Amino acid sequence: MKAKNEVIVLTGAGQIGMAIVRRMAYGSKIFVSDWKMENAQAITKTLVEVGFDATPLKADISSRQSILELIKAAKSEGDISMLINAAGVSPSQSTKEHILAVDLYGTAILLEEFGKVIKQGGAAVTISSQSGHRMPALSADEDRLLAMTPTEELLSLDILKPELIKDTLHAYQMAKRCNVKRVMAEAVKWGERGARINSISPGIIITPLALDEINGIRGDFYKNMFAKSPAGRPGMADEVANVAELLLSDRGSFITGSDFLIDGGATASYFYGPLQPGGNN
Repeated sequence: MKAKNEVIVLTGAGQIGMAIVRRMAYGSKIFVSDWKMENAQAITKTLVEVGFDATPLKADISSRQSILELIKAAKSEGDISMLINAAGVSPSQSTKEHILAVDLYGTAILLEEFGKVIKQGGAAVTISSQSGHRMPALSADEDRLLAMTPTEELLSLDILKPELIKDTLHAYQMAKRCNVKRVMAEAVKWGERGARINSISPGIIITPLALDEINGIRGDFYKNMFAKSPAGRPGMADEVANVAELLLSDRGSFITGSDFLIDGGATASYFYGPLQPGGNN
């Protein structure tokens, strides 16, 4: 009897997700999903051309039905051992409502549904953002609401009402703060299955999208950010993958429910250095 495949699911077909998959997916079946099929096909083509067994799928993480269809397809090939979630939209890409629907609600659904099917010993990482670390602290009650509110009620929370969300950046920050809190809460549930989940909060990472931003109308803002960070430069997708590899491997077996800030010290500079708001930055 043929042994079941180990299946890895990537949501969000971009450079960070691909860098992580290339570290972890040797010998596994990979499903590459994105809300744009052409993105999933492009990453799949790159993976297949270097020897991986990968299949592209169209999936919208803001739709529970779409996520369930993705899970069904993955399970038809074997046991889901790993989830790498790099899906999301940036503040310059969409509206407040869409950012909350995808980055906040969609991520919550994804973690919930994959937590029901991940195999024993499985692991996941979800890509959050340094932006979630820059907001003023929320109250303990607000953090608990973001962590514990049933997924279908999340967007009805008072703190997420559109009139209280100032702009797309604020929506993005709230979504990323929620991601980190949901990972903590989900880690408890995933632990009951003998599985782990963590988040990574990258700063400016060089990808095609980031290059568009750096060369666009907000380019000076981004260049100033990484120039005045301790590292003095933006990061690379493989530097995010270095941390993801630890978290997803057996070497990270005692790490779950945690968030890892990888931003070259930009957040440190924002609070305590030359990037402080109102300072000479």
